Amino acid sequence: DPLAWTSYISSADFWSRSLQNWQSEFLAVGSMAVLSIYLRQRGSPESKPVGAPHDDAGDTG
Repeated sequence: DPLAWTSYISSADFWSRSLQNWQSEFLAVGSMAVLSIYLRQRGSPESKPVGAPHDDAGDTG
C-alpha cells in the first residue's frame, strides 16, 4: 500500500530518517571544517602563522 506524501511527511519514520541524515551531514561537514583548520600546512610559504593578522597574507607580487 503506497502512502500519500502528506501521510509520510507526518509520520515518525520520515522525521526520524530526516534528522538522522541531517545529524550525519552536520557531523561530517563540521569535522571537515575543524580538521582543515587544525591540520593546515605549517611552514608553507603560502600559509601564515595562526595568530598572524589577515593583512599578512605573504603575497610578494
